[in-house]
Amino acid sequence: MKKFTNSNQLFKQVKEVIPYASQTFSKSFYQYIKGEAPLFATEAKGAYIYDVDGNRYIDMINGLLPVVLGYQYKAVDDAIKAQLKKGIIFSLPSLLEYELAKLLKKHIPSAEMSRFGKNGSDATSGAIRVARAVTGRDYIAVCGYHGWHDWYIGSTTRNLGVPESTRKMTYKFEYNNIQSLEALFKKYPKKIAAVILEPENYEPPKDNFLKKVVDVAHKNGALAVFDEVITGFRWDLGGAQKYYGVTPDLSSFGKSMANGMPISALVGKRKYMEKVNDIFYSFTAGGEALSLAAAIATIKEMEKKPVIKKLWTLGGLLKNGVKNLVKTHNLEDVIGMKGQAPWQIFSFHEANGFSDLEIKTYVQQEMLQAGVLWYGSHNMSYAHSPNDVKFLIKTYDKVFGNLRNLLDQKTLRKNIKGGLITNIFKVR
Repeated sequence: MKKFTNSNQLFKQVKEVIPYASQTFSKSFYQYIKGEAPLFATEAKGAYIYDVDGNRYIDMINGLLPVVLGYQYKAVDDAIKAQLKKGIIFSLPSLLEYELAKLLKKHIPSAEMSRFGKNGSDATSGAIRVARAVTGRDYIAVCGYHGWHDWYIGSTTRNLGVPESTRKMTYKFEYNNIQSLEALFKKYPKKIAAVILEPENYEPPKDNFLKKVVDVAHKNGALAVFDEVITGFRWDLGGAQKYYGVTPDLSSFGKSMANGMPISALVGKRKYMEKVNDIFYSFTAGGEALSLAAAIATIKEMEKKPVIKKLWTLGGLLKNGVKNLVKTHNLEDVIGMKGQAPWQIFSFHEANGFSDLEIKTYVQQEMLQAGVLWYGSHNMSYAHSPNDVKFLIKTYDKVFGNLRNLLDQKTLRKNIKGGLITNIFKVR
C-alpha cells in the first residue's frame, strides 16, 4: 500500500512560503484526494514519475500535456545539453529563433510569421493585442480556456483582481453553436476585435463549425484566432487547423512544442503578424536558447518518428477500452469520457446518493494506489507503451467493478480514505 507521509509533511511546510504550495493551479493539492495522494515529484523518466515518498506511477498527466515524447527523451535532452555549452540567453537574437520559425511555417497553415513567449497565456494575449490593434476594437468573443491574463480570466469565476471594466469586454459563446456567436455580433455590432476558441477540447467540431466561426468573424470585421496550446503537436504537426483543414488569422501554440521546456508561439498570417512591429510584445526570455533548441529537436523527432500516430493509436485503444468497461460494469450514467484519443477527459455524475466528487475521489484513490498518476484525464505520451495501456485497462476493470459494488451497497463513502477532491475551477 502506498504511503504519502513525506508529501503530507512537506505540504504543511511549503504552503507557508508558496500559495497553495504550487506554481500551477492544476498541479496543486486541489486536484487530489486529501491526505492520500502524492503532492511533490522528485524525478521522471519515460512514461513514469516518482514522488517524494519513493512511489512510482505511470504518468497520465505529463506536466499538463507538455511532455509529449516522454520524460528525459534523449534527442531533446541532447539538444539542450549541446546548447547549454554555447549559452542560455544572449544579448542579441539567436538564429535558433529563425530555424524554429521556419519549422512552424513548414507545418502550421497559419504560421507565415512567428513570435515566441514562455506560456500559452503569452501567445493568446499577444493574439488579442494584435487583433485589437488591427481592428481598432476592444471586445473579445471566447470559447474555451485561454490563460490567466485579465482579458480572459475576467470572464470566469476566478475574476478576483480583474477590473470590472476589463470584464465587460470579454463574452463567451458556445462550442458547436454558431448562433451563439452570431448573437454576440448582433448584440455588440462593430465592437468585437477577435473570436478566439480552442478548435477542439471535449467535443469534435460538427457541421463545419470551425469554418463557420472563421466566416462569421470575417463577415463582421473581426479576426479569427485558434488557441492550439493543447491541440498543437498532438492532433497533427500542424495542429487542429491542419487536421480539420481550416486556417485562422492568428494562432497560439505551446505545451507539446518542446517536450516540457517553457516556450509558446504566437503565429499568424503575415498581414496581421506585421502589426507586431507596432504593438508591444516583448520578453527578456522570449529568445531563451535552451527552449528553442528543445522545440526544434522535438519537432524534428515528430517529423522522423510516428509520434502523432502513436498518440492516436494508443490513446484510441485506451479510450475504447475504458468505454467498454464503463458499459460492462453498468456505469454509463456515472462515468463519461470525452475528447480525442491524444487527450481524453473523464466526467462523473452523482449516483445512488453519492456526489460526482465522491465518485471521482474514490476512483482517483484506487488509481493512485495501483500506481497511476491520475486526476481524470489521459494525456497521452509517445513514451506510453502497449503494456502500459493493458495495465491501465486491467486497473480500470478492477476499480470500476469495485465502484459498482460500493454504489449498489451504498457504502462508497466509507471506503474513501481521505478528504474529497476540491470542487475545482472549471473553465470549459
